[in-house]
Amino acid sequence: MNRPAPQPVINATGVVIHTNLGRAPLSRAASEAAILAAQGYSNLEFDLGSGRRGSRQAHLQNILQELTGAEAALVVNNNASAVLLGLSALAAGKEVIVSRGEAVEIGGGFRVPDVLSQSGAILVDVGTTNRTYARDYEDAITQNTGAFLKAHASNFRVEGFTAAVEPGELVELGARKDVPVLHDVGSGSLLLTENYGLAHEPTPQESVAAGVGLTFFSGDKLLGGPQAGIVVGTRDLVNRLERHPLARAFRIDKMSLASLIATLVHYLRGEAEREIPIWRMISTPVQLLEERAISWQKAVQEIPGVHARVDDSRSAIGGGSLPGETLPTRVLSLDCSTVAGGAQQVMERLRKADPPVIARIEDDRVLLDPRTVSTRSDEELLQALTNSFK
Repeated sequence: MNRPAPQPVINATGVVIHTNLGRAPLSRAASEAAILAAQGYSNLEFDLGSGRRGSRQAHLQNILQELTGAEAALVVNNNASAVLLGLSALAAGKEVIVSRGEAVEIGGGFRVPDVLSQSGAILVDVGTTNRTYARDYEDAITQNTGAFLKAHASNFRVEGFTAAVEPGELVELGARKDVPVLHDVGSGSLLLTENYGLAHEPTPQESVAAGVGLTFFSGDKLLGGPQAGIVVGTRDLVNRLERHPLARAFRIDKMSLASLIATLVHYLRGEAEREIPIWRMISTPVQLLEERAISWQKAVQEIPGVHARVDDSRSAIGGGSLPGETLPTRVLSLDCSTVAGGAQQVMERLRKADPPVIARIEDDRVLLDPRTVSTRSDEELLQALTNSFK
């Protein structure tokens, strides 16, 4: 095999966090940090001060405390394992109360009820699909209640006649009944998404401020880093997770740890929008996208048989984040009627390019969205288009 696997591709779909294409691309600093961790030795689990064995988690503690306001933090290999670890450490053999509307399934068949079962916890679902109240949780409490679990419905939306219990309300009930509150916020956005014309996405900071015992979120979605599962919360609960045997089975590797730290540092420095690729894409003004789409159009007009125009369209956030939320964009829209096989044939040829170009089809036209294409890839993209219309 001469090509690397997985093979790099150009994402021209306009889906910013594309799960099938590797989710969030890393910043330059995060990529370089991973390379340094891979190429040599490091103080991964070595305390340079004492000369004794240290903890890989220590490298992240201060950063996550400062960013979220939490007392303590723990990082594992993905958010599914973070939730499983939390439930296993705190609620094995006990009942976990979940709103019926939050016993959800996310990508790859990952279901909250199945995770609860795997952890040894007992699911107690309360309320209805569309409406759940604090009294539903309170009425379900028994002597065997181990936790309240709140799960953000990150990949779908329930609208209309709805009611849900806010984390702070659950925390107040949990404090009265001595029941810890666990909150899976999903994508882990550390920035306010409404500042970018999007719906509000729950943040870890809000969960911590509400007094939630443990908050779980992903590293490779709206946080914009490598695959990781991050847990922040009270020191006593995080310590219980650290002592559980699954903590070693789920621990984060040295390269992901290094790139995650570099990603988090961007937030500390206030440079996330500029340095983290997904936030740079999300914050790109439509005018700049239009200018790039027009430059592509001018270039492809030189190709015989190509009829292109610049159209209005929408970019999706993707990755199970902000369901139904899109951003206005401008796309290169290709009329494929002169190609035998039409748009599907052009798409197939683009996938066979080097590097492959992944686009989308609407109304038998191939659309390419500059929002998710690095400017460094423009020449390769245009070469792929030239070859696709030969």
